[in-house]
Amino acid sequence: MFSISIGKGLQNTIKNKVSSFFGHVLITNFQNNNSESSLDPILITEDLEKVFELNDINHVQSVAYKTGLVTSNTTFEGVIFKGINSDFNYDIFSDYVLAGEIPVITDSLTNQVAISSFLSQRIDLGIGDKFKTSFFNSKSNIPNERNFEVIGIYESGLSDFDNLYFFGDIKHIQKMNKWNSNEVGNFEIFINDFEKIESITIELYNDTPSNLDAISISEKFPEIFNWIKLFDMNIILIIVIMILVAGGNMITALIVTILEKSQLIGVLRVLGAQVKSVRLIFLTNGIYLISIGLAFGNF
Repeated sequence: MFSISIGKGLQNTIKNKVSSFFGHVLITNFQNNNSESSLDPILITEDLEKVFELNDINHVQSVAYKTGLVTSNTTFEGVIFKGINSDFNYDIFSDYVLAGEIPVITDSLTNQVAISSFLSQRIDLGIGDKFKTSFFNSKSNIPNERNFEVIGIYESGLSDFDNLYFFGDIKHIQKMNKWNSNEVGNFEIFINDFEKIESITIELYNDTPSNLDAISISEKFPEIFNWIKLFDMNIILIIVIMILVAGGNMITALIVTILEKSQLIGVLRVLGAQVKSVRLIFLTNGIYLISIGLAFGNF
């Protein structure tokens, strides 16, 4: 039970951490699938918002991504700026905030951002510090530079994401990409039941316009989810080994008991005890010993 609890608990923790970054299902343009940056915008329409009214959907947030370079006097780091909107799911991500807060997005543009503890240490940034980030555009050789102020530091424990992402106002990306305020890079959808992720993804794919794709996080990050599937095999392997070891120990204990009590068996047979009765005595004794072992092993 202890092994199963650890394995399942670790699986759920990793799933929750990945979904806190990207939701469970991503709605994106096909052109954006192979890029870390949001290239083509999605127009927010009433028809699209109606698609997101499924009962199994818990929350929908609009975001955009753009790759950049954070520089300091001594070093630089490649980063991905995640532009968040006022519909950002603050509740689910608040568990990973170490200091400060995630910036609150309003109608006014803000330069406040939340960075990871990794980036904080690498660039030597703390709450209240300011830094410059250069963003590159494929249509222009001149980088877009933005100045940001750190108001929050987070740590999810997933280094692949912590090493790259920082969070700020989506309006920066909209301005750099020359998008309108009703255009975003992606929709990230949170669902109530992870077990339904595949069926919900298919349903969203069928209901959204033909230029949009619906991708589950298990499809976007197959290396992570294939890895945690191995936990199930490890759990099965542990249980099989435990059964074999326990079975061997029980058989050995019964044989030793019978050999030790061979004289008693002879006496019982001379007194007229049947073979079934003698066998029942040793089976009862074996069950008693097994019960004690199970009690000590599980409690």
